[in-house]
Amino acid sequence: MTGRVKWFSDAKGYGFVTSDDRPGQDIFVHHTVILQDGFRTLAEGDTVDFDLVEGPKGLHAEAVKKLEQQFMAMAA
Repeated sequence: MTGRVKWFSDAKGYGFVTSDDRPGQDIFVHHTVILQDGFRTLAEGDTVDFDLVEGPKGLHAEAVKKLEQQFMAMAA
């Protein structure tokens, strides 16, 4: 699923993404599910690809990848 980062707090280690496939729903994302080297963070407005999971506390994202990083790696 593709979406955009609504907000992400480095201090708290989590934030929310939104997706056109789920309008009006905020999808929780924890820093531990961000697939990148080094400090795992997201910026407001980043386009991301992720797996959507329905858990006991609601919707959350897993295997989160920034799409801009994927495109840059393919071009190199």
